[in-house]
Amino acid sequence: MEKNQLYYGDNLEVLRDYIKDESVDLIYLDPPFNSRADYNVLFAEKDGTRSSSQITAFEDTWEWNIDAEHAYQSVVEGGGRVAEAMRAFRTFLGNSDMMAYLAMMAPRLMELKRALKPTGSIYLHCDPTASHYLKMLMDGIFGPVQFRAELVWKRSSAHSDTKQGLKNYGHIHDVLLFYTTGTSWTWNPQFTEYDQSYLDRDYRLVDEETGKRFRRGDLTAAKPGGDVSYEWRVKKHAGAKERWVADLDDEYTSPKDGWEYAGVRPYSGRYWAYSKENMRQFAAENRLRHTFDGMPEYKRYLDEMPGVPLQDLWTDLSPIIAGTAERLGYPTQKPEALLERIIKASSNEGDVVLDPFCGCGTAVAAAQTLKRRWIGIDITHLAIGLIKQRLQDRFDKPGKPGEAINAIKDTYEIHGEPTDLSGARKLAEDDKFQFEAWALSLVGARPAGQVRRGADKGIDGRLYFHDDSSGKSKQIILSVKGGHVEHSHVRDLRGVLDREKAEIGVLITLEAASKPMKAEAASAGFYKSPAYDDRQFAKIQILTVEEILAGKEIDRPRLLETTFKQAPKAKSKKAENLMLNLG
Repeated sequence: MEKNQLYYGDNLEVLRDYIKDESVDLIYLDPPFNSRADYNVLFAEKDGTRSSSQITAFEDTWEWNIDAEHAYQSVVEGGGRVAEAMRAFRTFLGNSDMMAYLAMMAPRLMELKRALKPTGSIYLHCDPTASHYLKMLMDGIFGPVQFRAELVWKRSSAHSDTKQGLKNYGHIHDVLLFYTTGTSWTWNPQFTEYDQSYLDRDYRLVDEETGKRFRRGDLTAAKPGGDVSYEWRVKKHAGAKERWVADLDDEYTSPKDGWEYAGVRPYSGRYWAYSKENMRQFAAENRLRHTFDGMPEYKRYLDEMPGVPLQDLWTDLSPIIAGTAERLGYPTQKPEALLERIIKASSNEGDVVLDPFCGCGTAVAAAQTLKRRWIGIDITHLAIGLIKQRLQDRFDKPGKPGEAINAIKDTYEIHGEPTDLSGARKLAEDDKFQFEAWALSLVGARPAGQVRRGADKGIDGRLYFHDDSSGKSKQIILSVKGGHVEHSHVRDLRGVLDREKAEIGVLITLEAASKPMKAEAASAGFYKSPAYDDRQFAKIQILTVEEILAGKEIDRPRLLETTFKQAPKAKSKKAENLMLNLG
């Protein structure tokens, strides 16, 4: 089996260069457009000097510039229905932010269509800000006849949209546009649970033998089909006020041995829906219930019913809110249950699922859980780092210290990340903020705040851990330097450590540490963890990128780490006892 693929880079370039024609079974994408919202989107500098594929994480800035113009021209010059749609958009929208968004989305959607198999499906996740424009664009690319459904997902509970002013309705839903590439596509029906009122009304009967709830089913039909006009034989105890039961002997017409017998035929103008042989089988399996006049009815047991066929309004999936177990703190994170529903409905085990805007990797994680192959693409090292850590924490099992059983990292390949020191230097030169996010991801840390220009107060990233039963979170402060480093950087980190009352500080550098830097770090002393009998951890540690790439890690307590909700890992008997106390 081929490995799964995780790409760092502009998804348009990745799609064109690496994704083969008709190689993907299912595509899910959530390309955000929501003016002034904190989203991870393709970023363009105000003066248009940088490529609009360059990123600033969590900033939404779709703006008309030279790249949007080029994207528009390339689509229009290609001709066809999508060109007509884009020209109409330009007439109506002008050089607006929305037009820039559509111009940048059009070539990506065209590449996605190319990548889909003839039996493939695509789900485009959007909000009402752009859903109507995107539907017209999808009609132009896939064709109106390939539109299958507009799914409405209730993403939050009722609230007041104060940002829009009080004179408005609350915005609580997103839209998913479902298209296919052909007239025959992969489809696995999905079901939701029945309403309690329906159960109380239709499944109120209880089988006396099994104790299972059931409802009555008609055994007659309007049209004949084979031997369906026979007399159905029933019996009951003579003179008793009780229901008739099936007479499987089918040979008596008068009372015998305390029983009385009768024959039942379908209602006037109707026929039996099943042959006599099938009816006898139903009776032998205790699937028949007879009325007091002898008419048989079929027992439809509740525990055998799949549920209500899934409709296009989804209100049963809980959103990601504060306190939710799977919450990673990523602004556009969607619940795994949403992605699992889509993946189950439109793919089978072993199929390939692609998410070209994979963010924190919900589609990737859901595909891995459901035994699908996957391809993820994102243009921030922050997202790639989150995905790597999410997969490790979710699917690895703790083994020996520093090892994992069935390591998930062996099941996928990463493209576009630096793999050696020269690549790291190139990234640092090109974009210091992306370099910081990438370097932090190497040690499993999350950026301390937004990856953008501005004061960081000496903190680039944080790691949290718990190593006692108090429940208090303890932290590791990280500082990343992609250029020249000196003694003052260690001294500054030590000051931040004192200010933040953190237990450990780590300086990640491209350059090797000088002797004065090492001396300053050593003078900070050690952190003594209550979970370890004989271990001390240097309060200030210096790690080079080269050392990290070679496998060196932060020396830290690893009992209960919480930065990315990692699985607990005990290292000593004292730690094991502490874990029992915490549990």
